[in-house]
Amino acid sequence: MIEVGGTLPEAVFSILEDGEIKNPHTGTLFSDKKVVLFAVPGAFTPTCSAAHLPGYVALADKIKAKGVDAIICLSVNDAFVMDAWGKSQNADEIMMVADGNGSFSQLIGLDMDTDTFGGIRSIRYSMIVEDGVVRALNVEDPGRFEVSDAETILKQL
Repeated sequence: MIEVGGTLPEAVFSILEDGEIKNPHTGTLFSDKKVVLFAVPGAFTPTCSAAHLPGYVALADKIKAKGVDAIICLSVNDAFVMDAWGKSQNADEIMMVADGNGSFSQLIGLDMDTDTFGGIRSIRYSMIVEDGVVRALNVEDPGRFEVSDAETILKQL
């Protein structure tokens, strides 16, 4: 598993931007930037939709006021699902990023196999990344939502 002080590996992501699929790389999203990244097991799932994403939506202005260039929500879903989920949650200040095949989640060791639920998914976590280097990392225990929330990130900034 990636640790504080580790550099994010090179990966390709998907986002829906102006109706078109774009495929930014790790460098595009994280180089020369201070980024809050949080990951969820799945878009539209109960805890993710009722608490995790809404917390970041509510605190986006305060988080960005701490010098954060971008807030990224990542899930092992496709870009269309991430875009629809973001719109349904009024997540205008959050970049909704798809790790479509789970390769990034696997590269950083924060993946889990949910079997018939959905296969490879991301573990729930949050991190602060500065110029591609992890400065804070909050990984949830299975079935928990206690340390990867927006309030914790805001305190860490």
